[in-house]
Amino acid sequence: MDITKFITQQLSNPKTLSLLGQKINAKPSQVKEAAQLGIPTLLQALTRNTSSQQGARSLAKALDDHQDDNIDDIESFLDHLDPDDAKKMLKHILADKSDRVQTNVAKKTGLQTDQVSNLMTQLAPLLMGALAKQKREEKVDENGLQGLLGGLLNQGGGNDLMGMVSNLLDADDDGNVMDDVGGLLQGFFKK
Repeated sequence: MDITKFITQQLSNPKTLSLLGQKINAKPSQVKEAAQLGIPTLLQALTRNTSSQQGARSLAKALDDHQDDNIDDIESFLDHLDPDDAKKMLKHILADKSDRVQTNVAKKTGLQTDQVSNLMTQLAPLLMGALAKQKREEKVDENGLQGLLGGLLNQGGGNDLMGMVSNLLDADDDGNVMDDVGGLLQGFFKK
């Protein structure tokens, strides 16, 4: 599975954007803009987690748990999401950066914070399902996750986008994400 292609197709699909828009009470164009910030932010947070062996192991286990998610039928997938599990997933991915990220995405898109929160709780499981499929298809083990995620981030756009994503994760506004994410996502998806 080519995640970049899959996500790009979904974010270009009027039906998907309309469906997500209905779920969060927003225009499809707002959904697309928020998703274009949200998905790379989630990818970057996941990539940071794989910098430790424990984080990579936890993410690998979480992806294995989601390898059978049927993301090909987006409408059915979104309709059957457990909202509480999706919120927990998002919180695990972003850890203590969750509120900051959602507030900043809201500011940049004109959406309300609760709309962004609702959208991100749908995007996180969708992204995890797509990553799980690619991990399985490419037979990536925990040691290869950082490379897989890093490759996706590099495909995802120019430096301007990644600069915005870094700003969304930079907790103390010092311009350095690394000092803020040292412990980001520890205990990822522990139950």
